Amino acid sequence: MTIVGAGRMARGLATRALAGGHRVRLVDRSRAKAAELAEELRRRARNGAGEVCGSDAIAVEDADLVILAVPYPRGRDIAVDYGTALTGSVLVDVSNPSDSLGAPGPARPREEPGACAARTGSPGAPGPSGPSGPSGADVLPAGTSAAEQIAAEAPPGAPVVKAFNTNTADTLLTGRVAGRPLDVLIAGDEGDAKRSVAHLASSCGLRPLDVGPLCRARELEGLRLLHRAATERLGCGPFSAVTILS
Repeated sequence: MTIVGAGRMARGLATRALAGGHRVRLVDRSRAKAAELAEELRRRARNGAGEVCGSDAIAVEDADLVILAVPYPRGRDIAVDYGTALTGSVLVDVSNPSDSLGAPGPARPREEPGACAARTGSPGAPGPSGPSGPSGADVLPAGTSAAEQIAAEAPPGAPVVKAFNTNTADTLLTGRVAGRPLDVLIAGDEGDAKRSVAHLASSCGLRPLDVGPLCRARELEGLRLLHRAATERLGCGPFSAVTILS
């Protein structure tokens, strides 16, 4: 598989993939950054773990899975720039337009009722897509999701799956919280593509849960925002997880 990005989320995902015995290729605009992360992962990998390498090349043509471990809208831009080189690969979007890929931010003061409507202007209006706030192409249109925007730009034969966005980079390093494996909520329109992502998750010791078509990415992205807001108030930081219990 290829992981595009060399930040905290890429580190967490690559750690789990290597633990599952997968071959991982890290691609970043900075070859040095990708190589540095690859070397770190090699040092930490246990015996029998998969292989990892770093590159600044496209390096996606032979990848079954291409995980876009980059903030929105970079994932959408990558789908445009890579074009037909992505054909035959499943694109996995892990981004959250209102989050920074699992990175904990400074605690915000408790909001009063109506604060969300005041901040966005009106219910249903598009809000900020990242730490920089609303600015041109960075604003996600209302009634859609980052994953759907990426799917709209992806070439034929490159289905998009939303997954791992409700998991934080820190919890992915171990794959467990409170002694339980992480739940990986998966949304997509193509069954085979979702099964490929589910197989990745289960092989890494995680529990995959299919939540429906790609449009469910809207709720998954909102769920991550609510999770982050709740953990800030509880003071438990990034070492918590969204889990389905029965």
